[in-house]
Amino acid sequence: MMNAYDLIVIGGGAAGMFAAVQAGYAGARVLLLEPNERLGKKLLITGKGRCNLTNNCPWQEVLKNVPRNARFLYSALSGFTPEDAITFFESHGCETKTERGNRVFPVSDKSASVLEALKTALGYAGVEIVRARAKELCVEDARISGVRTDRGCFYAPAVILATGGKSYPATGSTGDGYRLAKALGHSIVPPVGSLVPLVEDGTWCAQMQGLALRNIEIKLLDENGKSVFSEFGELLFTHFGLSGPVILSASAHMEPGKAYVVSIDLKPALDEEKLDARILRDFAESKNRSFENALSGLYPKTMIPVIVARSGIPGDTKVNAVTKEQRRRLLELTKHFTVQISGLRPVEEAIITSGGVATREIDPKTMESKLVPGLYFAGEVIDVDAYTGGFNLQIAWSTAYAAANAATGQWA
Repeated sequence: MMNAYDLIVIGGGAAGMFAAVQAGYAGARVLLLEPNERLGKKLLITGKGRCNLTNNCPWQEVLKNVPRNARFLYSALSGFTPEDAITFFESHGCETKTERGNRVFPVSDKSASVLEALKTALGYAGVEIVRARAKELCVEDARISGVRTDRGCFYAPAVILATGGKSYPATGSTGDGYRLAKALGHSIVPPVGSLVPLVEDGTWCAQMQGLALRNIEIKLLDENGKSVFSEFGELLFTHFGLSGPVILSASAHMEPGKAYVVSIDLKPALDEEKLDARILRDFAESKNRSFENALSGLYPKTMIPVIVARSGIPGDTKVNAVTKEQRRRLLELTKHFTVQISGLRPVEEAIITSGGVATREIDPKTMESKLVPGLYFAGEVIDVDAYTGGFNLQIAWSTAYAAANAATGQWA
């Protein structure tokens, strides 16, 4: 039959390319369908263009960084671990290095090195690539039989759906996979942004736009003031609110429709007693200066006007006239600088999507649909997501590996 293959993979992103490679290496005749002119467009922009390709930790540690449906990934992650991922990329010409937080990057600091390794592997595996958009999954006798595209029909007894989520639609993540899966009866958990910047209910952040803070600690507080997430690291003030690594991780813990506050500890290395002593020392050295001019040793320049305004201490107050009560307010503000959050930035701006094909309808060992034999899933199209640190790409590699092995009959 013309256009007949052993396996069709839909989606030329991280999970799709990796699944196609593994199936090709297993001896299958594989077709990779990708509507973009280039493969891996989203991969190229991950990690600010450096591509944090995994986390150099035991696979069990990856599970601890998955806030939802972690148990579903147990088999896939144990079957293809972070160590396996590092070995794969190094054996395909992409040398790696491990940085802070066990984040793994290419030695080149360029995501193109990761993409080139995958493209090299696609060549070795003999994968055929066709630029086409999947329109419909074909079913015959209640099982997958192929894919109808804008360039005709292609036939195969197995299809892996690896179309990504809805984040960064310019890279091809347009939600096609949800539509294709839903048409065959799969339930779709409504996709929302995860690892996404936060919008402030107010204007404090806009006044500090562009300011990046390192070595701070945040707490995400729910409507009852309970801390639902905390992390030490970096954040960025923007014209709309907050961004940066700790903020993106915090967003994964937010439920739609609920109110949250981000509380920032600007001096986490100092307890209140030591911070008070530090403030007193700075004030003593600037006793003849105004309050606002005595803060340069404690806060970044662009933050000082906001600190002055929120402390309630007039900026022109002489430092030696600042009362103990006023100093206490400054200390509280430094340890608990709060930002009211009105919501998340749009899902299109998210690094990844939370939501997707319901895990209860997918076999966790094989990634095969429980509803339609021959249909498999890999990567972000599944309702699983993790924190920043290379964990989401590891999920892509592991689920793709499981799906490819199962689809080609190689699952042990």
